[in-house]
Amino acid sequence: MRAQKFTEEISNAYQFEGESFPLGCGILDGKPIGECRVNIPLATLNRHGLVAGATGTGKTKTIQVLAEGLSDHQVPVLLMDLKGDLSGLAASGSRHPKIEERQQHIGIPFVPKSFPVELMSLSNDYGIPLRATITEFGPILLSKVLDLNETQSGVLAVLFKYLDDEAIPLVDLKDLKKALRFIMEDGKQEFESSYGRVSSASVGAIQRKIIALEQQGAEQFFGEPSFEIDDLMRLDQNQKAFISIMRLTDIQDRPALFSSFMLSLLVELYESLPEQGDADRPKLVIFIDEAHLLFREASDALVDQLEIIVKLIRSKGVGLFFCTQAPDDIPNPILGQLGLRVQHALRAVTAKDRKAIKLVAENFPLSDFYKTEEALTSLGIGEALFTCLNEKGIPTPLVATYLLAPRSRMGVLSDPELAKQLSRSELMPKYQKAIDRDSAFEMLNRRMVEEEDVPKPNSPKAQRNPASDSLLESLSKNTFVRQMGRTVIRELSRGLMGVLGLKGRR
Repeated sequence: MRAQKFTEEISNAYQFEGESFPLGCGILDGKPIGECRVNIPLATLNRHGLVAGATGTGKTKTIQVLAEGLSDHQVPVLLMDLKGDLSGLAASGSRHPKIEERQQHIGIPFVPKSFPVELMSLSNDYGIPLRATITEFGPILLSKVLDLNETQSGVLAVLFKYLDDEAIPLVDLKDLKKALRFIMEDGKQEFESSYGRVSSASVGAIQRKIIALEQQGAEQFFGEPSFEIDDLMRLDQNQKAFISIMRLTDIQDRPALFSSFMLSLLVELYESLPEQGDADRPKLVIFIDEAHLLFREASDALVDQLEIIVKLIRSKGVGLFFCTQAPDDIPNPILGQLGLRVQHALRAVTAKDRKAIKLVAENFPLSDFYKTEEALTSLGIGEALFTCLNEKGIPTPLVATYLLAPRSRMGVLSDPELAKQLSRSELMPKYQKAIDRDSAFEMLNRRMVEEEDVPKPNSPKAQRNPASDSLLESLSKNTFVRQMGRTVIRELSRGLMGVLGLKGRR
């Protein structure tokens, strides 16, 4: 009777009106029940999710299964692969007795399959190089990435305004460093006459923060050609969605670069995509593996910005999945936004571990079939506690799930295979070669040379403009409040999203 009740309750709860794909089958008393199919509804995947569990419990394979199901249903995927484990999605899996046995328990035959994959990179690793310009970041977002105080942020905002008025584009970090040096040296008089005096101490602090970001490899990220968001949302000739894999194996010790990229990507998606509302499927799903690196050493301002974007981007049809060892790796305000939970086993070694497990258990729906605390420590590899939101936004019953095996390779591509995969990429010719066009560095250098050829007047330096000083003081002391208070529409895209309002590529 108990097994029958379990099968009926779970099967009914995980059958959805709209499109869905299977995750596995329910487990009761340690045994998988194939008739009790556990599905994931596409319609609520923009409500974000969490994949968590101790090392070796199967999180990466779960991500692989989710990405495969989404690709099959024409939902593009972006994977942040910090361990290099996910490139195998581009190759078919292999049959194995244990895999065949698992699939028989679930009642779904194992059919090896490869998926359309694009490899991407923020460094010199195998992959399409991704870049963004300083102008696209804008002063607000850049201030948060650099962790500037309000006075320093005000200086950066006025510098952007000056360069915008002079039609001088900021492309890379050498442009930004040249512009800061220019307003303190050769262009100081011109700048102060219109925009007021700036503190050399503030400019020096900004320059030091830029150098620190450069040391994490940001000089390769800032530049052109900028990556276009539409290239993440493509279908192949078989109408399967591309899975874009961001290879980040060499930047695990550079969290600032990772955070900068993620924030700029989410900002670009929020600004570029139209409002979608409730739709039958998301436009894009992003998986952030080893998500604790996104928040490690991040400033409070940066975490606040991420929290805002996580809340807002759902309406654009973008789902975010954070993958980490423990749920408390994710800040609570963001954790509260995650409607889907795949919780693999946790290990209770210390008293702190046991306390953490108790807190995790309390955040799951109550169940008549499991003692959640016990279940969390007794799950096997490839098993997880699961709950999501149904199409009415109501949490589904908690179910211990025997997960499907990935159909693609459960291993990495070799270097020759990676090279071959890149050689077939339609995007690589578009982004492979960096462009160093005429921008702030070159234009300000020319201006300095021209000014040296012009005789300097004997008159004293131009007097400060009180009105301009007032503008600078206002920006320095109340940078974010003042900028967001003028016009709601413009400042939502410029202040919240860190863009200047001239977002179009120059």
